Amino acid sequence: MHRLLPILALGAALLVAGCGPETNAVPAAPAPQATAAIAFNFPDLDGKPRQLTEWQGQVVLLNFWAPWCPPCRKEMPALMELQEKHAARGFTVVGITIDTRDNAQVFADSLGINFPILIGEEGGLELAQTLGNKVGALPYTVILDRQGRVAYTHRSEITLDQAEQAVLPLL
Repeated sequence: MHRLLPILALGAALLVAGCGPETNAVPAAPAPQATAAIAFNFPDLDGKPRQLTEWQGQVVLLNFWAPWCPPCRKEMPALMELQEKHAARGFTVVGITIDTRDNAQVFADSLGINFPILIGEEGGLELAQTLGNKVGALPYTVILDRQGRVAYTHRSEITLDQAEQAVLPLL
């Protein structure tokens, strides 16, 4: 219960900060960040530690989300379709939840999510902030090119068309 209280408080703050559709896509920072600058080590739903270097050389879409966030829930089918359509071309979606493993597992199982879900909790929110999400909005999407540089960021729900417009030139 002690671990859940900070996450619930964080969730309330994120709802106020922008877990909604009114935010817009923003271009990546002028000086792209390399993979080393955005390294992470979060467990997946099975408890296995996962690192960004695992997907080195691929185009990676990092999606910061939470199961209680309506726009996060709404965009998941588009991310699943994106993963299915482009995985063979060296692309992967990596979901980083700021919620608990149990909550993420229930949601992932209900949809049959076809990409890795990592349990970032507070560390996931810190990583999103490092990657430009200064207001703490959810969902937040970051697309990395094959060299691990930030190529695109998007606050709020991302559609399949928006994601493909950012991803396809990088494949």
